[in-house]
Amino acid sequence: MSELKKDQLEKIAPGTEFTIYCPHCHQGLNLYEPKSNKTWFRLNITFRGRKEELFLSPKVDAFEQRSSLELAEGQVVEDMSCPLCQTSLIESEAHCGECDSPAAKIMITVHSRLIPFYICTKAGCHWHGISRADELRITPKVARQRVPEQDALLRIRNFQEVPYGFTRETALIEAHRCLNCKDPKCRLGCPVDIDIPGFIGLIKQEKFAEAAQRIKEKNALPAICGRVCPQEDQCEKNCILALKETPVAIGSLERFAADMERETQSVVIPRKAPANGIKIAVVGSGPAGLTLAADMVVKGYSVTLYEALHKPGGVLVYGIPEFRLPKAIVDSEINYLRRMGVKIEVNSLIGRLFDLNDLWEMGYNAIYLAVGAGLPVFMSIPGENLCNIYSANEYLTRLNLMKAYAFPDYDTPAPKGRQVVVVGAGNVAMDCARTALRMGSREATIVYRRSRSEMPARLEEIHHAEEEGIKFRLMTNPVRFIGDDQRWVRQIECVQMKLGEPDSSGRPRPIPIAGSNFLIDTDLVIVAVGAGPNPVVFSGFSEIERNQKGYIKPQTPAGRTNLPGVWAGGDIVTGSATVISAMGMARLAADDMHKYLNEKQDHWI
Repeated sequence: MSELKKDQLEKIAPGTEFTIYCPHCHQGLNLYEPKSNKTWFRLNITFRGRKEELFLSPKVDAFEQRSSLELAEGQVVEDMSCPLCQTSLIESEAHCGECDSPAAKIMITVHSRLIPFYICTKAGCHWHGISRADELRITPKVARQRVPEQDALLRIRNFQEVPYGFTRETALIEAHRCLNCKDPKCRLGCPVDIDIPGFIGLIKQEKFAEAAQRIKEKNALPAICGRVCPQEDQCEKNCILALKETPVAIGSLERFAADMERETQSVVIPRKAPANGIKIAVVGSGPAGLTLAADMVVKGYSVTLYEALHKPGGVLVYGIPEFRLPKAIVDSEINYLRRMGVKIEVNSLIGRLFDLNDLWEMGYNAIYLAVGAGLPVFMSIPGENLCNIYSANEYLTRLNLMKAYAFPDYDTPAPKGRQVVVVGAGNVAMDCARTALRMGSREATIVYRRSRSEMPARLEEIHHAEEEGIKFRLMTNPVRFIGDDQRWVRQIECVQMKLGEPDSSGRPRPIPIAGSNFLIDTDLVIVAVGAGPNPVVFSGFSEIERNQKGYIKPQTPAGRTNLPGVWAGGDIVTGSATVISAMGMARLAADDMHKYLNEKQDHWI
């Protein structure tokens, strides 16, 4: 018989009162006591030949009992029987799920279902058990909780965060949807292997700060990941609930736990290993660099993080808009790393300020390159050098890092246009189009050469863009930009596309349709078709091996490069990818770096 322990009955709403029946005579055993205004159910018990009555609470979270026979802790009664038909309720194959004592079987009704329920016969043991199958049958179906958001008509004129996040009440409801699987598949989808059932279980117990601390055992940036990671394609995709209904909102619960920890000032710095005197240099302060720095400082290393810009955070501060990731959240997460002991040097362009030999001479024992993929990529079509045509990198950096949206309080002028066209359909393209509307554009249009099903952006980002009125011109590809006599862009000539056989990415290859050219009016174009590796870092690491696309070529899964003592990870290895995938690579590198430095290995690869 498959049995559940007492704590697994939390899936039944607290306060639920069962109606109890004898499985033999089928008569009800509940009794109401007016004096105490309580309901009990009555059983007969036998101990050393003496028969007495036992009264138990029928409430799932009460476990009260009262008896005319006093038993010492740990004594086991000889029999439990029905007070009406006198039939024994103890079954030979039924045993307590905690102490293995014999168990008595009764019947209960929950949600109009009659199911078997078991009671331990040992005094002091409050174990109650039902079969796993019956527990799932009586668990009430609760829909996935909706995260409240700003109204679309309101938010397109401000840069405040769009989703408000779970309240305490909705977080508890959503957390109780988790089945607490014995073999949690959700963890398999997490690149950093967060103990997802563990932190959700702590939320169920209203231990919110402890839930955040459980996440931080694997992920130093939970408030960020809870907002921007594609959970629908990772942990939530593997959730068992997704087989028949909507999965648990793991990302929203991660954000909730991290926000509660921060807002209640419950942040705890983890215990660190004793300082070992070994110095690590991390180049780049994006998700990969921050993750490796956090992991290595906990292991006892002295870590210095070098950032080329005037603020740490990498793509988190220059690439993701305020309405999707508030910069106060990023600052808080980075300050957490500072409190852990990570040293951060800004305005430090490695490849110009220092090269590889300089870092070795400064006493570093290992180097981690996590400089991202920040080089703009254009389409190499006529007219691309007209005025008011921007790369997504420059456009978002001006608006996010340089705060052009707050001009003139900040002195960075913002690119402006009434009819904005964004070329591309990834998350960056959605960010650009949605930002343009908030900057006062009359309309913003996404131009993409494939169909909707091939769009690489998150479904949530596409949904938000549609709510905000972004237009989509799909199966469309620009072939040239047309300007006025002052060389300002005024139109885009495009061609209609059709889909052919899959290309190297696995998506159908777009093929131009001859004679289908047409014009789109525009006065601001943002090109968001990808990014490449910035060549600056390679001037300081000239001997590092790269692939055909110019990205660093790792020699091992953990990111060892061909240069001894130098690891690399994140977008500088993979090309533009997700925040959490970069963090996953950094965790592998941190473990490998720790092993290498401690074992003092003679071989490198």
